[in-house]
Amino acid sequence: MKLGFTEKEEQFRAEVVDWLQGRLSGEFASIKGEGSMTKQLDKRLAWERMMGEDGWSAIGYPKEFGGKEATIAEQVIFAEEYARARAPGRIAHIGVELAGPTILHFGTEEQKKRFLPEIVAGKTMWAQGYSEPNAGSDLSNIQTKATLVDGEWVIEGQKIWTSMATFADWIFVLARTDPESRGSKGLSFLLVPIKQDGVTIRPIKQITGDAEFNETFFDGARTAEENVVGGVGNGWMVAMGLLAFERGVGTLGQLMSFIGEFEHIVEAARDNGKMHDPLIRQRIGEAYTGLKVMRHSALRMLSDDDNSQLQPAAMTYKLYWSAWHKNLTQLGMDVIGMRGDVTDSGGYELEDIPRWYLQARADSIYGGTNQIQRNIVSEHALGQPREPKIRK
Repeated sequence: MKLGFTEKEEQFRAEVVDWLQGRLSGEFASIKGEGSMTKQLDKRLAWERMMGEDGWSAIGYPKEFGGKEATIAEQVIFAEEYARARAPGRIAHIGVELAGPTILHFGTEEQKKRFLPEIVAGKTMWAQGYSEPNAGSDLSNIQTKATLVDGEWVIEGQKIWTSMATFADWIFVLARTDPESRGSKGLSFLLVPIKQDGVTIRPIKQITGDAEFNETFFDGARTAEENVVGGVGNGWMVAMGLLAFERGVGTLGQLMSFIGEFEHIVEAARDNGKMHDPLIRQRIGEAYTGLKVMRHSALRMLSDDDNSQLQPAAMTYKLYWSAWHKNLTQLGMDVIGMRGDVTDSGGYELEDIPRWYLQARADSIYGGTNQIQRNIVSEHALGQPREPKIRK
């Protein structure tokens, strides 16, 4: 497992730092540190296009599609420095880190040439169509159907928690294309234009006051027959591959954002005297240890050559960080005390620590609940017997 970087890689780091400092001190200074996925949208979209123009949007992609063919080490460095510079959250995340790698690995040459350059250029935004009201963590239970009619897939159904759908151009949809199938069989991975009459999007307002999640309804929505990735009926394989990409290099950027939250909480404890509380100090020490464990785990996970399959180390990562992050934000609330429990009525703006706390309540739910994550570790990483299925 690689824990350090070469002189050449550190030179690459310096290049990344210079670029970030230059861009975040000018036109885009106002979105520095912006974590919301819906605020200052026009400027955020312009930021994504600028990243594409400067060649920093998807540095791990092949050069023929606009990337830099950066090594894993270079991608790690970029993710770390991007978070350290407090660059805005990537609203192109679903396209760059999920849809793009999936198309690159499972797509046809025609699909790669059509979709990847626009993703890298920051011109096309994507949303994810996985979860349904009765198929969240139990993804194989999806009911959305797609039927081939005159060279087009006609889609009927509903998806939920579709982040960024309100401004996306495309959505990848896991749909049942074999009406006689059950479970993970008979599914297909479809690429669907989202701005069409057959698609209705309803934002879901969160307790933080934001509304980055949505319900998405498909009522006769259409996409071309060739917009199926990995072949008809192979959707489960493609969907699992996408989840493996989700546990990729972006985890190091996430870790850097956690470090920023940790340092903010420590500073708050120093400012208000809570650092003198021995229990608070102990919890701060435990949180710091957890950060170190996460970094080593992420580097171990990324040391594997095949990132298209979810490796045993990666199967533990989401379970670990979600529990750690909930504990960290609870620590933050205990540090600031009553100040974090009250706010003005109406269209309130939360301080950072209360906002992180409320957002973290969902960490153990989205992307597979912690209960499901434990099943994955047991059955797929440790090879234990599968949990019995209760048939209705």
